[in-house]
Amino acid sequence: MTASYRYDVEVLHLLVSPAHAYFGRAREGAADVPTTDADHVELVAGKGIVGDRFFGKAAHMDAAVTLIAVEALEAMAAELGTGPFDPLLTRRNVVLRGAHLAPLLGGEFALESRGDLVRLRAGRPAHPCAWMDEMLAPGAHKAMRGRGGVRCQPLSDGILHRGPAVLISPVPLDPESAGTPALLHPSRLP
Repeated sequence: MTASYRYDVEVLHLLVSPAHAYFGRAREGAADVPTTDADHVELVAGKGIVGDRFFGKAAHMDAAVTLIAVEALEAMAAELGTGPFDPLLTRRNVVLRGAHLAPLLGGEFALESRGDLVRLRAGRPAHPCAWMDEMLAPGAHKAMRGRGGVRCQPLSDGILHRGPAVLISPVPLDPESAGTPALLHPSRLP
């Protein structure tokens, strides 16, 4: 990756959970699974975050690490007229402040924290599930569309730390747009 642009960001949360909490029907409630908001996580190239539910799972190799901008959650809460959302309820692995993520889709980028560098490929949007209406607020599923974050594949081994970090991007980003929904492509279904 040829790094052209550097942005100061903050890693607010690092979620690691060995099991899925949201499955089945919402009326049955979320599963009670252990979840850690870690100070740092270890990433393994092509596998994900050590100890996480997606680590080494073939179906998730290209999308084992999820990132979201906290500004998206703040904008959603404001639109829905609710109090602040708990970012961990979104079940995204990395919650960032100051990161405009949508332009990274399809490309490689890096996060540098405390001298450690982790390279990632942003493969696809992290679309919200209907559980968001249950876990965050009624209407959150719709409000989160286009700003649910990105699903990434780790391209290098490394450690990601909570706290100040630098996002290294090959494309220009607009941190002021971190909470703005990305344009969604219309469905191909009738």
